[in-house]
Amino acid sequence: MKKNKSTLTPKLRQNWWLDAALGISAVLAVLSSVYFLIYPNTGFQGGRNPYYNMTLIFSKQTWDLLHTWTGALVIMVALLHVIIHWTWIKGTMTRSWQVITKKRDGFGFRLTYNIVLDAIIAISFLICSLSGIYFMLNPMSGQTGTNVLFDKTTWDMLHTWSGVAFTMTALLHVALHWKWITNITNKMFGFHKRIKQTGQAHLEPVEETI
Repeated sequence: MKKNKSTLTPKLRQNWWLDAALGISAVLAVLSSVYFLIYPNTGFQGGRNPYYNMTLIFSKQTWDLLHTWTGALVIMVALLHVIIHWTWIKGTMTRSWQVITKKRDGFGFRLTYNIVLDAIIAISFLICSLSGIYFMLNPMSGQTGTNVLFDKTTWDMLHTWSGVAFTMTALLHVALHWKWITNITNKMFGFHKRIKQTGQAHLEPVEETI
């Protein structure tokens, strides 16, 4: 008797690679952010800020380039993620509005938690991205550049705290979908076959989206 062969649809494979690119670039962007939180780019070298241009594995300039381009990559991949999942996003927004206006019954706890989490991620990511783009286009703001809407300090605060909110909610998002991540990763690289061969528990069915 033939055993059922576990396969992944092209859509699931596409989602995995997209999420992997988003996750790796986001981790690199966050790590470079931590550097600037520990060694802020303020004051003068050897003056009010003795940690100005501090080297921690890389120089400040390298960390700056790493943060800028991984941040740009996160934005591009996130936009692609939104485009690919737009039908799901639009449908979820419509259903959520119907729940708010009492036109349909509420969602279960897990789905409600996921929707609220995704909404916070989207808002914090949008603020972080816009403030990041501001600094990319106007790096000398507050010194010799021109302020747009806010001064440099305000933009910096928006960028920092929206980044913190995005990081925390993204981690919660990963925790919520950890089973999906491990299942798809195991199947992507054939780990599920090894698990079956060693007599361990069979992996649960995978979901279509994350």
